[in-house]
Amino acid sequence: MKAIFRLALLIASLTLTVGYPLLAQRVVTGTVYREGKPAAGVTVEAHRGGSMMTSFDGKYEVEADVKTKWLRFTFLDESSRLDISDKPGDSFDFAFDGILPGNDDETESADVILKTAEELIRDQDRDFMNELSLYNEFYKQGNYESAFPHWKTVYNKYPKSTLNLYIHGSNMYESMIEKSTSLEEKDKLIGELMKMYDKRIKHFNAKGFVLGRKATAWLKFKLDNDRAQDNGNMKETLKTGYDWLTESVNEEEGDSELPVLVLLMQTTRSLFMLGEIPKETVVKNYETCNSTIKAILEKTEDKQIIEDAGKVQAVIEEIFGASGAADCEALITILTPQYEENKNDINFIKGMLRRLGSAKCDESQLFSDATDQLYNLEPSAEAAFNMARRYLKRNDDARAKNYYLEAMQQEEDKELLAKYYYEFALFIFAKENNLQEARSYARKALEAKPNYCEANILIGDIYVSASRSFGEDAFEKATVFWVAVDYYERARSSQDCAVDASQKISTYKGYFPNKEEAFFRSLQEGQTYKVGGWINETTRIRF
Repeated sequence: MKAIFRLALLIASLTLTVGYPLLAQRVVTGTVYREGKPAAGVTVEAHRGGSMMTSFDGKYEVEADVKTKWLRFTFLDESSRLDISDKPGDSFDFAFDGILPGNDDETESADVILKTAEELIRDQDRDFMNELSLYNEFYKQGNYESAFPHWKTVYNKYPKSTLNLYIHGSNMYESMIEKSTSLEEKDKLIGELMKMYDKRIKHFNAKGFVLGRKATAWLKFKLDNDRAQDNGNMKETLKTGYDWLTESVNEEEGDSELPVLVLLMQTTRSLFMLGEIPKETVVKNYETCNSTIKAILEKTEDKQIIEDAGKVQAVIEEIFGASGAADCEALITILTPQYEENKNDINFIKGMLRRLGSAKCDESQLFSDATDQLYNLEPSAEAAFNMARRYLKRNDDARAKNYYLEAMQQEEDKELLAKYYYEFALFIFAKENNLQEARSYARKALEAKPNYCEANILIGDIYVSASRSFGEDAFEKATVFWVAVDYYERARSSQDCAVDASQKISTYKGYFPNKEEAFFRSLQEGQTYKVGGWINETTRIRF
C-alpha cells in the first residue's frame, strides 16, 4: 500500500515537473494588419509559447511564458518578428507595412530599427545586409519586380538606414503606376508613394525639397487618374498639390527647383480659373516665383542653370499673362520706366513684349512703341509676329496677315513656330471663317509641338462650328461632336487646358447622336466610325 502510494506520488511529481513549462503564465492578444486592414491567414508564434493562425478579423490570442521575448508573424513567405521583452502589457497590434490604422500620422511598428546603414553593418545585422544586397542587385538590373519585396522589407524595418531607399522607392513606385492597367490599383500605389515621401521627411528632413518632389508626382499621376475616372476630384487634387508646392517654395526660397516654380504657377492659374483663389494670390505667387528665380541667379555662375532659369521665367510670365489675373495698368506702370532705360536692348524688349502680350496688354501704347522699336532694331520673326498682333488689334487684317506669314516663314525655333501657327489658325478661324485652312495651321502647330493643348481645343472648336453645315441630316451633323470631343479629351491631359477642356467635354457630350437613331443604322457603342467629307477623321461611337 505504501509502495503504491509512493509510486502515485512519483507519478504526480513527474506530471507536475513535465507539465510546468506548458502552463501559460500569460495570454498575449492583438490584431495583425496588412495594407491597413485586418489580416487573415497570418501565423502568430510566441517565443516559449504557443501559436495560432488569424481569421478574417486579424485577431490572435496565444499562450506565452513570463520570459517570452518575441512574437513572430508569418504570412506565406513574409515573416517579421516583434520584440516584446521590454514592453508592458499583454496586447500587441502588429502591421506588416509598419503602419497601424486609426492614426493620421504614420505609426511605425515596434520592431522598426532606426539605425544608419553604417551602424547596422557594424552591428552585423544579417537580415539588413541580406535584404539590402538582394534589393540593390535586382534594382541595378532594372528588375523592379524582384527588387521590390526586398526593398520593402528594408524600407519597413530599417527606414533610416539609407536615403537611397526613398530615391529608388520613388522610381519603382512611379514605374508600377505607369504600368498598372487598373485605375484603383494606380490610386493605391499613388497613396503609397505619398506615404513614402512623408516617411522620407520624417527620417531625412529636407522638407521643402521633398514636398516639391511629392507635389510633382501627385499632380502628374493623380490628375491623370482623376481624368481617366472622371470622378470630379480634380479640384481637390489641385488644391492638395498647390498647398505642398507653396510650402516647398516658402521653405526652399533660393534653393527651390525650377520645375517646382513652373508647376506652382500652373496650379495657381488652374485654381484661379476654378474660382478657388483670388486674383491677388495669383499676382503674389507670380512675384514670389520671379523673386525666387532672382535669388537662384544671384547665387550661381552655372551657365546651364542661368539658361534654364531664363526659360522658366519666360514660361512663368506666359502662364501669368494667360491667367486672366494680370492687371495691365499695373504691368505698364512697372515696365514703362524699365523700357525707357533698356529700349536698345533687344532681349529686354522681347521679354517685355511677351509679358504684355500674355497679359493681353497688346493694345497699350507701350506695346505699340516697343513693337516698332524691336522691328527697327531686328526685323526678325518674333518682331514680325508682334507687328501682326499690333495690326490685328487695329483691325488692319491685311497687314496683320502679311506679318503673320512673314513670322512663320522666318522662324526656326519649333516652340515659337507652334505659337505662330496657332495664332494664325485663330486669325483664319475668327476673321475669315475658313475652317479647313484654320485646321491646317492648327495641325501644323501640333506637328511643331505635339502636346500643344490649345491647338487641340481649337480643332475641337473648329469642328463644333463645322457641325452646323456638315452632312445631309441631323445624325451626320451630330457625329462631328464625337470628333470634337476627341480633341478636347486630348487637350484635357494637359494641366494648362484641363479646366477649359473638361467644361467643353461636359457641354458637347450632350450633342452626341441619338442611341436609337444609331441602332437604326446598325451602329453600336464602341465601334469605330469614319466622319467623312473634309473632316475625314476616324472616331469612336458613344452616347
